[in-house]
Amino acid sequence: MFAMPRDEMTKKPSDKSLVRTRFDTLNPPPLTKAQRARIKALIAMPDDEIDTSDIPPTPDSFWNNAVRGKYYRPVKASTTVRIDADVLAWLRQHGAGYQSRINAILRDAMLRSRPGGLAEAAPFKAPMAKRR
Repeated sequence: MFAMPRDEMTKKPSDKSLVRTRFDTLNPPPLTKAQRARIKALIAMPDDEIDTSDIPPTPDSFWNNAVRGKYYRPVKASTTVRIDADVLAWLRQHGAGYQSRINAILRDAMLRSRPGGLAEAAPFKAPMAKRR
């Protein structure tokens, strides 16, 4: 049996062996002719011709507790914001998590301002700090 030397097992890959790529989801590369042709063929295909045999059926009860975006976590950016002292005191009075409350308030305002984005948004409810 081959045994790898201990120093080889703990050795980190050098930068030369790593391949790093960046993919900008807001500006993806153009589709190839073959990709465009495949998409066009799929769009033209009637729904009843699509093979869904590998997809298990889901009963209506499956969707009873479904939650949209449960695992979605937006990318966070660090920034400095100047906030009136009384507003900051109000946010902090609920305990830890005031930055999350700021984000929730801003997200609610953003979604409400989008045309047709959130027609009837639920009123803002500040997330409370978790008890340990």
